[in-house]
Amino acid sequence: MKKLLHFIIIILLTVVTQIGGILYFAAILVIKNNTEKRNLKRIFTFVALYLFSTFFVVPHIAKLFGREKIKETEIIQANTFFTKLLNRNYVKPSLNNVLQKISINFEKKQKGIKIIYLDANFPFIDKFPLLPHLSHNDGKKIDLSLIYELNNGEITNKKTSISGYGVYENPKKKEIKQFDICSKKGYWQYDFPKYLSFGKINKEILFSEKATKDLLNSILKQPEIGKIFIEPHLKIRMNLKNSKIRFHGCKAVRHDDHIHLQIK
Repeated sequence: MKKLLHFIIIILLTVVTQIGGILYFAAILVIKNNTEKRNLKRIFTFVALYLFSTFFVVPHIAKLFGREKIKETEIIQANTFFTKLLNRNYVKPSLNNVLQKISINFEKKQKGIKIIYLDANFPFIDKFPLLPHLSHNDGKKIDLSLIYELNNGEITNKKTSISGYGVYENPKKKEIKQFDICSKKGYWQYDFPKYLSFGKINKEILFSEKATKDLLNSILKQPEIGKIFIEPHLKIRMNLKNSKIRFHGCKAVRHDDHIHLQIK
């Protein structure tokens, strides 16, 4: 049973962080079974190995795989520290450059408003899945938060959930209800991100159509952009007609809680 438990932990840590499983296994090897207080020492060893690797070793090795950490600025920031702690903040240098250009353009339209990124990619190995995403596996993809406003129309940096996912800007009465269409076709997972919010916050804020459209237009100005995914009703509501903005398909999940963009 202990071996099975260790195996499950290794799999979970690998799925969530990419490097955690192998470091947990290393901690088991370093702290022998006959060591006094071995479980406590294994946990301490794992945490120390993980933190040191994540912040001092992985960034250097990632360069060998053509990836680097997202360059944060006053405008570009992670939604939560856990994105960085779990090694989900890596992209190709070309995507980093695109993000910087997007931020410069967007800052001219919405001063003081940040571009908040969610999940990007793991640091190593193309095709290694970054669950629950289907395509974040090559350093070319990133999710950005929608932008919100207060009741008086003032644009805010506040978000609607702890994770940045799972709180939807639902379609209005006469708008396309894509989640209903996908659900009727049997794609049960389409609505799944509502379970990944880790808590709803700032319930008083509202979706900002103008500021989110400004962000999307700043993205579209970059020729390196290949595709953008948002929910169909939001594309229509914001009167966005660029062919790069596409429907992601029922096999994916809802995109009315974030923007997915990818470079060519």
